[in-house]
Amino acid sequence: MAEFDYDLFVIGAGSGGVRAARLAAELGARVGVAEEYRIGGTCVIRGCVPKKLLVYGARYAGEFEDARGFGWTCEDLRFDWATLIRNVRREVDRLNGAYTRTLENAGVDRFLARASLETPHVVRLAGRDDTLSAKTILVATGAHPFIPNLPGREHLITSNECFELEALPERIAVVGAGYIGMEFASIFAGLGVAVTVLYRGEQILRDFDMDLRDGLAEAMRNRGVNLRMNANVAAVEKDGGAYRVQLKGGDCVTTDLVMAATGRVPNGSGFGLQQIGVKLGWNGHVAVDEFSKSSVENIYAVGDVTDRMQLTPVAIHEANAFVETLFNDNPTPVDHSFVPTAVFSEPELGTVGFTEGKAREMCRQVDVYKSRFKPLRATVSGRDEKMLMKLVVDAETDKVLGCHVLGGDAAEIVQMAAIAVRLGATKAQFDATRALHPSAAEELVTMRQRWEPPAPVAGSDAAA
Repeated sequence: MAEFDYDLFVIGAGSGGVRAARLAAELGARVGVAEEYRIGGTCVIRGCVPKKLLVYGARYAGEFEDARGFGWTCEDLRFDWATLIRNVRREVDRLNGAYTRTLENAGVDRFLARASLETPHVVRLAGRDDTLSAKTILVATGAHPFIPNLPGREHLITSNECFELEALPERIAVVGAGYIGMEFASIFAGLGVAVTVLYRGEQILRDFDMDLRDGLAEAMRNRGVNLRMNANVAAVEKDGGAYRVQLKGGDCVTTDLVMAATGRVPNGSGFGLQQIGVKLGWNGHVAVDEFSKSSVENIYAVGDVTDRMQLTPVAIHEANAFVETLFNDNPTPVDHSFVPTAVFSEPELGTVGFTEGKAREMCRQVDVYKSRFKPLRATVSGRDEKMLMKLVVDAETDKVLGCHVLGGDAAEIVQMAAIAVRLGATKAQFDATRALHPSAAEELVTMRQRWEPPAPVAGSDAAA
């Protein structure tokens, strides 16, 4: 008789959990997985996939407007939110079924129940009197939206509830200006909602390259989004059928809906980890080593619950490495270097590698190449919008350290550029690559003019 019921038990069936469970089972392990909500996790159920479908839906307003310059007559256009959200939910249901069948076909036992740990090897499922045992436990419980602790916080919705709206508001205030805030601000604005973004910082998208931040802010304002920086929310009050968002300093914003886009918190507490000795970090994340192992020998964690990089492909990569290490006799540390990422705002941006600011901290000399131009399509559509492409280069080695793009198809362009950046390609190798003309992406291999920061003004602190 086996010592344990399972070789591996996974808590959480999101992207990382499903990948680890399937791969381990395909290698011959006895695997069980518990999920308290729906198989597929945040990305599939109420994150990346349904959000991107809303992005596509919102972009049609601009597409129809652009079409006029190309000779198309677009009259009597109407948008129906009920149709869009119904079709998005239908696709989510399809993906939920596909992920479920993936686990079933791999021979993974599935439990739709909340799991908790009684010991490092014993799992209890809600609604069951018995317990299950496993040699190895993988925690893949993800994260949840953070709602600021302020008066009236009960009036705020999060990105989760955006997928449950039965009707669009006329006005919405988005609190926060990270990638989730910028994406949903763009979605709502594209669908005709009056959007105000409230952010306590100086500029949107903290930690992104400053040129991308400035460029996107300008473009979103040109599209009618009211970006209010240095706006610190003090309270939210119900005002009849609307809400009053009180700002520190006395100003207020009246709106029909308030969305908190203020980050995500790892789901590391509430199911027994601390009680059995698993070390948690400052915000409740599971602290792990380079092989995703926690402070308890047989307990591992991958994905957002570790708070390393909250990105779906990263969770999948961590799951792959975990299975290789434990079930394929191939110790594989997790590599988080040069991970591309995108913000599916309007316009969208894509980025990989180091920002200009970070590169200047690391290198003795940095060369920056930038190109800001009107894309060919806009010359006929009449849209007043610019694309931005930027390469950050180590001047001593000529290696491209960062690639940053703002504009149409930015994510698709950066995905390909990420291969070159990760392989250590030099600016000379970019230059030696033939351009694909006419395309926006050709700017990445035709930029020759280095950008020089403006000289400091005599008498200023910088000059001193």
